[in-house]
Amino acid sequence: MNILVTGGAGYIGSHTVRALLERDHNAIVLDNLSYGHAEAVPAKRLVLGALNDAAMVERLLAEQQIEAVVHFAAFAYVGESVKDPARYYSNNLINSLSLLDACRKTGVRKFVFSSTCATYGTPTKVPIDESEKQLPINPYGNTKLAFERALADYAAAYPFGFCALRYFNASGANPEGSIGEDHDPETHLIPLAFQAAMGKRSHLDIFGTDYPTPDGTCVRDYIHVDDLATAHILALEKLEAGNQWKYNVGVGRGFSVREVIRTVEEVSGLKVPVKEGPRRAGDPAELVANADAIRRDLGWEPRYADLRPIIETAWNWHRTHPNGFE
Repeated sequence: MNILVTGGAGYIGSHTVRALLERDHNAIVLDNLSYGHAEAVPAKRLVLGALNDAAMVERLLAEQQIEAVVHFAAFAYVGESVKDPARYYSNNLINSLSLLDACRKTGVRKFVFSSTCATYGTPTKVPIDESEKQLPINPYGNTKLAFERALADYAAAYPFGFCALRYFNASGANPEGSIGEDHDPETHLIPLAFQAAMGKRSHLDIFGTDYPTPDGTCVRDYIHVDDLATAHILALEKLEAGNQWKYNVGVGRGFSVREVIRTVEEVSGLKVPVKEGPRRAGDPAELVANADAIRRDLGWEPRYADLRPIIETAWNWHRTHPNGFE
């Protein structure tokens, strides 16, 4: 297929682009590089541009004869979304709706959306399945849920099919170490731990040590970025007009902050200096996916089902790229 990947120069997007090309799809990347990296994707695949340029997006879809869109382009910092919700609604919702209208005008019938477990807010049960009520607790989650609902409305009214993939904690890197995680600012636990271990930052903050978990720290479901890429491809290849798919993507097993730190130390052979502090507002004690639905419907299975191999791939990236793509 001819596939447009918005935000395809970002962390998850670039891994998905690589997987698409390996499957002989024609992937075109649209990215304004506000957070992505040109070095993460083949230069001939990259179109520099922004989603708020509606005429350009519509022209690109038509000229490239795009058949499907994978939509990653979004702002994803929870704290920032609380301080500046207007920025998040403008980009994550308004620009996404503009993209959706361009798809409708040019006859694109397949749309895979990068959603998030943040649409659930604080869950009532763990593991979390797709029947859990979606009650986001921050503007970031609200914008993702609002666009999920827009997709459902479009699919009901127009000849259109979509799949919303609700990620848990994306992690790891391409095993070859050629692309990986490079955010500015960095907020993800595993790269922060490596940066502290390598002396790139003074310490790693642990936010809360009194949660009702085995060691008192938060528990999260870590899903390898290549397994996320596979989920997108399976959805693209099976999606049809009229489908309204919403799937959790996680391994179904949680690991605590302390377990992550210990594994980072074991894999790297380095010590992670830590500073313990109080809980952050809005951090649930445990977020773990029930991903039975995507396994059943799409035949998806994670290749990285344990924490250590995920962290080994991340270390391969960080030790060979201590300054990221620079």
